[in-house]
Amino acid sequence: MSEIVEIDARGLRCPLPVLRAQKALRAMAPGAVLRLRADDPMAQIDMPHFCREAGHDLLEAREEADGHLFEIRRGVRA
Repeated sequence: MSEIVEIDARGLRCPLPVLRAQKALRAMAPGAVLRLRADDPMAQIDMPHFCREAGHDLLEAREEADGHLFEIRRGVRA
């Protein structure tokens, strides 16, 4: 079973959710999954862009009652 790390970035504004994700992913093994919750509307744009640029796989991005949930698999080159 892959490692799953959860971060609650609700209440944080751009660029903090992405910076928290970046810091967590650096400490994780390739293939591990980060589950991040954010309520900043910019996260819908920033998180997919960050994943593409950094080589991570955005497994899921969905809207929830209290914001958005992003599931990201750490890439190899990150």
